Amino acid sequence: MDVAMPRRPRRSRRDRFTKILITAMLTLAALFYLMPVYVMVVTGFKAAVNVSLSQMWTPPTSFDVAGYKSAWERLSPNLVTSFLLVIPATLLSGMFGAINGYIFSKWKFRGSDLLFTLLLFGMFIPYQSILIPLIRFLQEIGLYGSLPGLILVHVVYGLPITTLIFRNYFANIPGELVEAARVDGDTVIGIFRRIMLPLSIPAFVVVGIFQFTNVWNDFLFGLVIITNPARQPITIALNNLSGGFSVAWNVLMAGAVLAALPTAIIYILLGRFFIRGMLAGSMKG
Repeated sequence: MDVAMPRRPRRSRRDRFTKILITAMLTLAALFYLMPVYVMVVTGFKAAVNVSLSQMWTPPTSFDVAGYKSAWERLSPNLVTSFLLVIPATLLSGMFGAINGYIFSKWKFRGSDLLFTLLLFGMFIPYQSILIPLIRFLQEIGLYGSLPGLILVHVVYGLPITTLIFRNYFANIPGELVEAARVDGDTVIGIFRRIMLPLSIPAFVVVGIFQFTNVWNDFLFGLVIITNPARQPITIALNNLSGGFSVAWNVLMAGAVLAALPTAIIYILLGRFFIRGMLAGSMKG
């Protein structure tokens, strides 16, 4: 008796074709977005006389590091300033956001929902609309033109988004943990320090990447608040590399690569944790 061999279901072939199509589309999208990166990198390795619009896609015939060397010499002080700005601003906004998210998610009080809504409203206030009162305030407290003043601005402007991320993350933590700690006599600060903080590492990774990128790429606040070019962040110094009559494109592109490297390294090393942290805080809120 002949036994008929089972036919391969058509659905598996369709799924395979769909995966191939999606992979091809994602590959094309990645290549499209990486084209500017390729132009920046290869232009930085070209000599100034070999840089032209018609030859921007061609690789350098010989690798000339003069552009990167010149960019490093001119941008290294501003690169240090950016790190001195980004690290404390990210840590402070993350810590204050964690405290706010903990209070708004686990310790409800009268008017907490209204206060949380008003805090989130700060995300929708355009930077340009508050520049004049912001400058006047910084002048009154003696922080205008200084790095601590710029750090303060980024910490305050980062509170709405960091509070939202931590509130949504803490909402997924069972309230029974907090209640059990309260029964054991633990305080509000003790619960936050001994229970919430150890469990919030994924949220801190999300906030750290988000804030690091936003503060590092900021241009407007760094330009307006710090007027001394030698003390400005790297984004403003990079803009100052372009001269009034001529532009050394190899130096400018090399400087753009140097300015983009820190955020690129952060995403490469912590990108998968960023996705996990976002998904972990997306169920409630």
